[in-house]
Amino acid sequence: MQITRTSATTSTPSSEWVTGTVHVTSIAVAEEAPSRLRIDDVRFEPGSRTHWHRHPEGQFLHITEGTGLMQRRGGPVEVVRAGDRVHIAPGEWHWHGAGPTTSMTHLAVLTAAEDGTEAERGAPVTDACYPSEPVV
Repeated sequence: MQITRTSATTSTPSSEWVTGTVHVTSIAVAEEAPSRLRIDDVRFEPGSRTHWHRHPEGQFLHITEGTGLMQRRGGPVEVVRAGDRVHIAPGEWHWHGAGPTTSMTHLAVLTAAEDGTEAERGAPVTDACYPSEPVV
């Protein structure tokens, strides 16, 4: 057993991965094999979102605060709210983030592939594809 009593470190992802202001606080990162688990607390400021991406082993999101948006490739933009839980299938291209006028925070849980890959980055979600109206 290990108890960590220090504050977790919050970082800001590179603009190669997100549009807007996003803060990521790592809750748990596997440090010893065979575990490849990662859990992050991710806060998206209004209008912020990930680029299109996919996870080789899938991802679970638990929306903890606010209202946000997400979309899987070929599907409609979906509204997510505090309390919603989302399972993203392995290899499924998707994006997620805040609404245009609302912030959104979620816990992101994933398992890295055996080679350590956590995600593959795709193209940014352009303003033309991102809803400009407030989320209802």
